[in-house]
Amino acid sequence: MKSYFVYILTNQSRSTLYVRVTSELDYRLAQHRAGTHDGSTKKYGLTRLVYADTIAREKQLKNWHRQWKISLIESQNPNWNNLSPRPRMDAETSSA
Repeated sequence: MKSYFVYILTNQSRSTLYVRVTSELDYRLAQHRAGTHDGSTKKYGLTRLVYADTIAREKQLKNWHRQWKISLIESQNPNWNNLSPRPRMDAETSSA
């Protein structure tokens, strides 16, 4: 059975919060970082993963006010550290 995750992305200035669900968190984060899809993540530079949890929280979080989301993030990630793994460097993409 696949595991599904709800996640929150933000930008460097923390001005926009983006809540979504995925079964492939690493893959989706790579897409957000690469800017491969037009939309709000590309438009606002939302590449900083600041919260991730199982799907049970998604419906609840979607309906929360912005300040509630900020309080949740700061209770578990007070410095708003980027929680996504660093992209791997392949031989094709690294420079020698």
